[in-house]
Amino acid sequence: MGKKGFVTKVSLIVALGGFLMGFDASVISGVIKFIEPEFALSKLQLGWAVSCLTLTSTLAMMVAGPLSDKYGRRLILKYAAILYAISAVFSALAPSFSALVIARMIGGLGVGASLIVAPMYIAEISPAKIRGRMVSFNQLNIVIGISVAFFTNYLILQLGKTNTGFTEAMRFAEYNWRWMLGLETLPAILYFFSLFAVPRSPRWLAMKGKDKLALDVLTRANSPENASTVMQAIKESIAESGKKKKASIGELFKPALKLVLLIGIVIAILQQITGINAVFFYAPMIFEQTGIGTDASFSQAILVGLTNLVFTILAIWLIDKVGRKALLVIGFSGIFIAMSLLAYAFSAATYQVDINSISSIVTQLPGVDWGSVQGVVFESDIEFRAAMESLLGNDLANIHLSNLVNSSININSWLVLIAIIGFVASFAISVGPVMWVLFSELFPNKVRGLAISFAGFINSAISFSVQLVFPWELQKLGNTGTFLIFGIFGVIGLVFVLIVLPETKGKTLEELEKILVKSHQK
Repeated sequence: MGKKGFVTKVSLIVALGGFLMGFDASVISGVIKFIEPEFALSKLQLGWAVSCLTLTSTLAMMVAGPLSDKYGRRLILKYAAILYAISAVFSALAPSFSALVIARMIGGLGVGASLIVAPMYIAEISPAKIRGRMVSFNQLNIVIGISVAFFTNYLILQLGKTNTGFTEAMRFAEYNWRWMLGLETLPAILYFFSLFAVPRSPRWLAMKGKDKLALDVLTRANSPENASTVMQAIKESIAESGKKKKASIGELFKPALKLVLLIGIVIAILQQITGINAVFFYAPMIFEQTGIGTDASFSQAILVGLTNLVFTILAIWLIDKVGRKALLVIGFSGIFIAMSLLAYAFSAATYQVDINSISSIVTQLPGVDWGSVQGVVFESDIEFRAAMESLLGNDLANIHLSNLVNSSININSWLVLIAIIGFVASFAISVGPVMWVLFSELFPNKVRGLAISFAGFINSAISFSVQLVFPWELQKLGNTGTFLIFGIFGVIGLVFVLIVLPETKGKTLEELEKILVKSHQK
């Protein structure tokens, strides 16, 4: 196996943590439709079911970097694999909503650790000229995990409708959401054992004074001459860092790091506040609001996952060719256009109750006077929801609202699909993979683990907030207002990238440290 083949193999193995993260996070999109009535959840509880994993992943991010500095990148990733497996098993067996939340939160610890440590490890073992592509493997695996989760959710839904002896014995219809969550056990076990084929990070080995072992690993990834050059640069960087006190959170806020910290924080916020996880984790729910039905909404969610995969691969191919900044400009522009189209599609929608199309609901609620809303045209989802709550009361409206919307809405569902596909494509070719590449490049060796944990914490905190409040936002602000807000943040991202962000492609980590930090001190 050649040098590039070795780096590629190791990067792909480590990036399996990204697959588990993507699967674990997005599999909930198919689960929420079933746990909401089973556990009688409010909209905020529904948001909590989705976002609880992100809460603990946020906490894990704060300690994953420092722990990997102390104990090694590889060991932390092995523990993450174990946490994924435990979470999958106990989520599938959860007897109550509280038990499900606890199990999901355990998985969040694995998500936080792998999300921070995997790209850090890959950046530390990869030669500069292919580093962007290698680090992007992590994002690629995240989107593969998302796509697989959408597909397996749909597959389990369809298996539950078959009458074969196997599907009935496995009780796919009765335990559909439990099977969706439990499948993650298999890739988690695979990840754990695969990590034994991965060497320890050369930069971590050098930090621990194990220079010979570090050089051995670098030589497997580089020519002997380049390995010696890189090793010398690492030793000089570590020696320079050794003259300073151990990195602390306060050191991140020193003037020398002001530029890189600003970039890290803003990009971390923008990646999530533009709404990507609202779309990924609630995709079937969003599509179902256009009236296409449950099966079609799950199948369109698969299309979202495939779009994410294709454009992430395109980003990996382009990132070391056109650079990080150009991709971000393209991506944020596309996010604004797509979210504006989505907001427009819902603003143009109307809602009109047809008694014949809701006959099953009418039968369940014999005392309701449907004549008061029959034939009335409602101009927005907020107006329609208010009318249903007035007619049925809050509790009954919450139970039946999804089916009522499906049966009553008049909307350009193709425009909604095109807008969401465009949004996902714009995200996947830009800020999705580019953020993690930038994180692995921007920060100096001494504070890299701490700084990536800090920026990752902010990213995850924003993600948690978006996931938690999204069902509530749809209820209070409506589809139009919610998606328009996401689009506005896309414009903010575009302006920031154009004005502030430098290009980082093609430079070693040590060169970037000298350029970004030193130039900012002048």
